[in-house]
Amino acid sequence: MIRVRGVLTMNLPKNGKMMLTVAGLILGILFISLLKTTGAAGSTARTDTTLASLIQIGQENEQLKNDISKLKEDLSKFQAGQNASKVVLEQLDTAKRNAGLTKVTGPGLRITLDDAQDRDINNEDIQYYVIHEEYIRTIVNLLWHGGAEAVAVNGQRITGNTEIFCSGAFIQIGQTRQMPPYVIEAVGDVNYLQSSLNFYFWDRLGEYQEQYGITRKLEVPTEPLVIPAGKAQQFRYSEPMKEAK
Repeated sequence: MIRVRGVLTMNLPKNGKMMLTVAGLILGILFISLLKTTGAAGSTARTDTTLASLIQIGQENEQLKNDISKLKEDLSKFQAGQNASKVVLEQLDTAKRNAGLTKVTGPGLRITLDDAQDRDINNEDIQYYVIHEEYIRTIVNLLWHGGAEAVAVNGQRITGNTEIFCSGAFIQIGQTRQMPPYVIEAVGDVNYLQSSLNFYFWDRLGEYQEQYGITRKLEVPTEPLVIPAGKAQQFRYSEPMKEAK
């Protein structure tokens, strides 16, 4: 045994020292291998975790794509329904206007007919001193022929089912009794409306005005006319007929 600088050492043979050196090398190699194995295992675990996350994200993205596609489909159906509803409403509005059930305004003319103020009740031609329902009907038809889009008499809208007939001292118009003066208003192209009145009947009324004193006045207002909406007909007995399939 040899003591060197206070350290007790063993006096080993040369072969023993070499064996210790080899053993140390082997332990070092094993330690390094252990570290690499541990690191590789951790790296593999991290890799597996990352792969699982990517798979989950991919699945979520695919679900989002499906949801977006479904929403786009629902939106398209909604927009199609909105467009269909808009078309139906426009068709309904057009039908109501054509039926005279909508209040309208526009350029046009006004005609006033009135009985003679001074008339001889003993005159056998008393009928020429008053306005008859046929005068009103004829003028309304002439205005329709001239392209009138809306016509009213004394504020009563004239539609396809509006009656105009004599009822004693009154003229029945749209289920209402009207007395003179009779104011006829029509909306449309003023030139065409005036041209439609250039007919023998209008001239005959002019003659009655000169001879008997009735009023036949034509005006073209500068402000737009307002024609009220007509009344919808009530159907009690008729109903739409179903077409055979």
